[in-house]
Amino acid sequence: MTSASLLVCAPAANAQSERFSLVANGNRVGYLNVDGDARRRTIAFDYKINGRGPSSTETLELDAAGLPVAWTIDGATTFGSKTKESFRLRGRRATWSDAAGPGSATVADPSLYISQHASLWAPGLYARALLKDADREMPALPGGRVRLEKIEDLNLQSTTGPVRATAWRLSGLELTPVTMVLDADGNLLARGIGRAALVREGLEGEERRLRDLTAIWNADWLVGLQKDAAHRYDGPVRVRNVRLFDPRAKVVTGPVSVVFHRGRISAVAPSDTPATPGETSIDGGGGTLVPGLFEMHGHLGDFGALWNVLAGVTTVRDMGSDNTILSGLIENIDTGRLAGPNVIRAGMIEGNSATNNQTGFVVDSEAAAVQAVRWYAARGYDDIKIYSSIKPAWVPAMIAEARAQGMGVLGHVPAFTTADAMIDAGYDEITHINQLMLGWVLKPDEDTRTLLRLTALRRLPQLDLNSEAVQGTLQRLIDRKVALDPTFVIHEDLTLNRTGAMPPGAADYFDHMPVGWRRDAMQALTDASRPEDDVAYRGAFDQIEKFLTLAHRRGIKIVPGTDTGGAFTLHRELELYQRLGMTPAEILARATLEMAQHTGRDQTLGSIEKGKAADFFLVPGDPTKDLKAIKTIRMVVRGGVVYFPSEVYPKLGVRPFTTAPAVTPGG
Repeated sequence: MTSASLLVCAPAANAQSERFSLVANGNRVGYLNVDGDARRRTIAFDYKINGRGPSSTETLELDAAGLPVAWTIDGATTFGSKTKESFRLRGRRATWSDAAGPGSATVADPSLYISQHASLWAPGLYARALLKDADREMPALPGGRVRLEKIEDLNLQSTTGPVRATAWRLSGLELTPVTMVLDADGNLLARGIGRAALVREGLEGEERRLRDLTAIWNADWLVGLQKDAAHRYDGPVRVRNVRLFDPRAKVVTGPVSVVFHRGRISAVAPSDTPATPGETSIDGGGGTLVPGLFEMHGHLGDFGALWNVLAGVTTVRDMGSDNTILSGLIENIDTGRLAGPNVIRAGMIEGNSATNNQTGFVVDSEAAAVQAVRWYAARGYDDIKIYSSIKPAWVPAMIAEARAQGMGVLGHVPAFTTADAMIDAGYDEITHINQLMLGWVLKPDEDTRTLLRLTALRRLPQLDLNSEAVQGTLQRLIDRKVALDPTFVIHEDLTLNRTGAMPPGAADYFDHMPVGWRRDAMQALTDASRPEDDVAYRGAFDQIEKFLTLAHRRGIKIVPGTDTGGAFTLHRELELYQRLGMTPAEILARATLEMAQHTGRDQTLGSIEKGKAADFFLVPGDPTKDLKAIKTIRMVVRGGVVYFPSEVYPKLGVRPFTTAPAVTPGG
């Protein structure tokens, strides 16, 4: 759920062929080639960032209006799962087949088939068709509607001269709109894929500018949403008829009222305490106020910031985003232009390699790595995050500098070393449970900078958790008080999601999501098509669960984070901790006050007490008895600003989970 970066291409010559390079951090990491004529196209697409990425080949037939009448797609997802999709329109009868299974419809009006697995070129196709429609809106298949809105005109500079362009916003595909740029003839000039950019030959020099513009355009759209969604009441606000989750005692209190004003909690009072003049009153309906949750492994974008707040996640530790974009996002949150959580920053430092990540600093020497630590320290980052291509020999110097700067150290286990070595070097946290466990099943020369760090999970069922190696690492973690950020939920997705089936972790919110999201969710991340791989991946999840249970029982701190955007998936991450032997009350304490203490923010965050930030959310029922209660949020208060998710979700294509409480304005 992060904001899109911008992908750029120059105008196609007679729409015969288009050549793109995928660029991340100034480096070419993939391509997209389009050939054919106005009625028939073939598309070849591939990119790899951080050792992984999707690939596909497509054949496409269009009618005179530019609408697809035949489309076949074969390829693989970012994590290697095979994809196959087909669409055919004969007369008024449309049929298709994708990861969600076969489908069909009788088409009464001209409609756009929205592909599940198409390349990054597809939104340009949709936009070109919508430009020919009078109101730039059209029914979509398998469902919903798509709409195109103009943002602004701009000039781009190609190596062959200036290019006149227009930015557009395409909505109705997914949870977030797609921002793109088209030329005067309607050919695609921009499309987003996160932290990279697809650049047509000749416009490489515009990549950074266009990515920055995309962040501005997305923020402007969200600013409009924020104006409607954010309720700022004059005078104090009293939330009546509620109980509180107390993370110290790990219990729900008796009835109270909570008063907040100007972003701070001013009183936790008996339920029958009279109101003062001018107060706004909110009836909690006997529900429970829970302190705002901590998401400890995010990669935050402007859309993700909103999604997390709506899910009661009021603090996110960003584990490596574009430093410039993240800085701008934090400023927008702090000034109230955008909804968003408190942000804890961990600055990513990666080594230069053939498969390195493209985020943060990519360094090629120990001196450069140490300088990157200093750069982050000077700008107030809390931690450094060490990534997979850092040379292990550099790590001690990086940690020494981080300690001198008062920063924490966390991250991956770099390639060709071990978790034991990183624990001995001084890590405070190991990030991702696979980074720890694969060290016991990989050979010393196997490269974890590739997809092997995911596919080798199939070896975990053969691991003896009572072995000397496993028990030795456990003891190291205990002795040095090193925490684990396991991102349990993403490993559930990697090992248990299967093509054509609803993801087990999404069961409680799947039916509330837009049709496009549901289709995408039914595509497995990893290739478990062979029976033996299906069994191995399921066994891997069991081993991860058993190991984390051991770690929890031995007193190792489990830090709740997702690496999947947080929000709904953080709820699932917490739910999974019940399998480790944690009670709902223990889990809520871990995700609130204990994480505030872990990050040194417990003076202002983590509990609902006088003087602390007004960061909490309202749920019906008692979440210490049924943790699923945190999935039906009636209200979120973030920094004293009130949000009612049921008001906002429909604007984002999501069916609300519950209703908003009654509000009586003050004075």
